[in-house]
This record gives sequence, structure tokens and C-alpha cells, in this order.
Amino acid sequence: MPFKIGRTFAALLASTIAGQAYAQDAVTVVLSEELENVEPCMAAKSNIGRVILQNVSETLTELVPGEGLQPRLATAWEDKGNGTWSFTLRDGVTFSDGSTFDAADVVFSLERNKSDKFVCETGAKYYGGMELTTNIVDDLTVEITSNPPQPILPLLMSTLAVLPSEANADAFVDQPVGTGPYSFDEYARGEYIKLSARDDYWGEAPTVKSATYVFRSESAVRAAMVAAGEADIAPNIALQDATNPETDYSYPNSETVYMRLDLNTAPLDDVRVRQAMNYAVDKEAFVGTILADGTLLATGMTPPSTIGYNHDLTPYSYDLEKAKELLAAAAADGVPVDAEITVIGRLENFANVTETMEALTSMWQEAGLNIKLQMVETAEWNEYYSKPFAESGGPIVVEAMHDNANGDPVFSMFNKYASEGVQSGVTDTKLDGMIAEATAATGDERESLWKDTFAYVFNDLVADVFLWHMVGFTRVNERLDFEPSIKTNSELQLSQIKFK
Repeated sequence: MPFKIGRTFAALLASTIAGQAYAQDAVTVVLSEELENVEPCMAAKSNIGRVILQNVSETLTELVPGEGLQPRLATAWEDKGNGTWSFTLRDGVTFSDGSTFDAADVVFSLERNKSDKFVCETGAKYYGGMELTTNIVDDLTVEITSNPPQPILPLLMSTLAVLPSEANADAFVDQPVGTGPYSFDEYARGEYIKLSARDDYWGEAPTVKSATYVFRSESAVRAAMVAAGEADIAPNIALQDATNPETDYSYPNSETVYMRLDLNTAPLDDVRVRQAMNYAVDKEAFVGTILADGTLLATGMTPPSTIGYNHDLTPYSYDLEKAKELLAAAAADGVPVDAEITVIGRLENFANVTETMEALTSMWQEAGLNIKLQMVETAEWNEYYSKPFAESGGPIVVEAMHDNANGDPVFSMFNKYASEGVQSGVTDTKLDGMIAEATAATGDERESLWKDTFAYVFNDLVADVFLWHMVGFTRVNERLDFEPSIKTNSELQLSQIKFK
């Protein structure tokens, strides 16, 4: 599938963008889409997390690639039994508004994440299906209890952005406050975001003293800006623009692309139709053309590095005749396979997403399905992706890309598949029980139960059209000493950047 992108035009366009003579200690990051908000409890969304997480807002613990779970705002943790964990907090830490960090802030942040007064991606995404209660032992010691007991609670706390309890609960939507090495200085909607290093940060002073984030929707423009010195990092560029081995990095980015199906609406409530949608997609044809070499065909919601990932599952083969046979059999039984199915795609969700969605639509139409594609901005897309779902009057398929760099399916499965999951199109009591059982298990049993759960979702329910585990491309200015990792997709820690 060839691309004819005007690279000369893209370079000229990038050169006309207002720039600045960057100081040695300042960086500019060019993002593919504007942030819909800067709310710290929404930092589980990759585009928000890249700016906020561990830059402005910090977590109790931190999962470091190759090193495992590390202290951040908590210096130690202990399993007290019966679902209770005790966390020892770091002393001498202040927020960017000058208030002092203590146990009350952890309690406030956790309660705020779980509150129904706010739409918090972290609370719905990571803490669903469990009740979390807290007990302040002293200013620097807090106990958190999960019901049912959660054996990986310290890992879950690597997602909790801690906020100051002294402020109003709704004070952070436009002006995030945190304990991180940077303060949030300015957001000019449609133009830029500015952060600057704090003089009173508890940890090591970062080399990067200020950062400006700008937004450009076209991959070629983002790549050209870094090449021209207009920007320092483009975290997400397309395969066709990653042409310079000196500046362009590829890496598994922990994202899984899939199509979320509504199992409760005809004709998608018939498993044969869902199977046909899988057989009709030639997933391998995308790899090395509009998606990177090394992109893996998916059979589950999480990347293969996740514990319990079921490596015994085989991706659906491309079999157009099989897809047509399944649809014909369903139609013979009265299933309305000719009903219009609306596919909702998210603009700029990943490089070449529009081309990908157009190709998928064509494949499903060739199989005989009545597909209508709508590519929408993030805010409208989220109305179809998260409950309460927008009323559509017909069957809906939602394109999505899910990030799990945390190593455990608990960060995905309740939210995506439980009946009460905020982004679930499934209502299945057996699956609810399987998710609950795996979530509470430990060791080999946990891995085995998650493996069974993945198999049930893939083989029995055919709950989604799983597509790919993605490879990302990032362009980095040669003046920087920085190499992207699997975490770069969901967070871009400025403190990890040095200058050559």
C-alpha cells in the first residue's frame, strides 16, 4: 500500500512554524494530538501521561523496565495480611503549590480517583472490581486494604498520581499540581504546554530545565520538525517517516490495537458474525507496509510480556470464504447480517490510523458486511468508548489502542471485559468470575488463571477483533542523550533526558 507524502512540503511547513533559539537546557516535544485535559487522574491515557506522569505528578511506586518495581513517593511497603499493605512515605517532599506531602494526600488522591464525581481514567481502569479503604497510621505511614485482597497492590500504586489534599477536589482539571520535578506553567489551547524544573524538588535536579509541548497532526511534519531543529522529540511518527537510523528508534510500545465489539446488539450478538469479522481481516498485509516490521498479530488485550499471556492461542487466519460462509449461516438463521454497522475510529490514535481503518472497512465490506466508517476526534470517540456509551441506534464497533506496560492483566481485564467495566462491550457472568478469581490469585495460579481467561475471551466469546501488538517509532534530536523504551508511549520522563 504505497504512500506519496510530500516530504519537501512537510519540511517547508515545519520551517514556517514559529520556533525559538532553544537554550541548551530546554527541549521541545511535538505530539500527534492535543490533550483533551491535563487532569492527573486521567494520566492513564497515553497522550496525557506523556506530559503529566512522573513529570508533574508522581506515584507511590514506579515500574522501571528491566529493574522491576521501584520506590517513588513510597520508600518501602509491607504485606500486613488480609489484603492490607503498609506504605512508608518519603519525608521532606513538597508539592509544586508549596504544601507538604503526607499520608493524607495519598488517602485524598485514592478517594478522588474512585469518586463518582469525577471521570478518572485511573480509578475506572485499574481499581475496578475491588474496594479500597485506607488507614493513616501517622504522617508518613498509610495502610491500604483491598477487598478482595489484591496481591499486587504495590504495583497498582504505580498508577496513582498523588495530589495535595489541601486543595479543592476539582482544582486540578486545568492546573495540575504534583510532587514531580516540574511545575505546570501554561497551557495555550491549540498552541503549546510549558513545564519548568522546580528548585525545591525532593530528588535529583533534572538536566532539562524547561519543556514546551506543541501539537502537529501529520507524522511527516513532526519528523521534519525534529530534523530541522524545530523540536527535540517526536514520540510517535509513522513507519514511512522513520528514515534516519541516527535519530529514529523503534521499540515494542506496549500498545494493542483492537476493535471493541458490542456483544449485546444484533448482528454482533451472534458469535458467527464476530468470527467472520476476524477471518475477513488480512492482518499480516499491514505489517511492513503501513505498520512496522516486528508488529505482532494479537490474540489478547495485553502484550506478550504480560504474565498469563496465552502463547498457545493462534491468531485468526485470513480466510475470506470462511467469513462469507459464517455470515451466510447466520443469515439463514434469521440474523440481520445486512444491518448497518458503524465503525468509530479515533483520528491520530496511531500513525497511519486512517489508512488502517479504511483498509479494514474495505475488507469487511468485501466479506459482505454493511460497514460505515466514522473517523472522529478524541472527545467524540470517547463517548462511544467509555460508559455511558453514546446512543447510536444500531451496532457499533470501536477502534481502540490499549496500553499495558505494567506486566499484569489486572491493569486491563476488568475495565475491558467485566460486565461493570467502563470500556467493556461484554456482559458475561462466567467471565466476571474468571476475572475476579485471577485478580485475587498469586504466583503460578495467577498466571494459569489469566491464561484461561485470555483463552475464554478469544475462543469462546470472540469478544473483539484483536489486531496487533504495536511497534512504535520515535525521532530524537541528535543533541539529546535519550533512548525510548516500552514506557515512552505512556510516559515521557523529562528527568531521564540528558544532553550530549
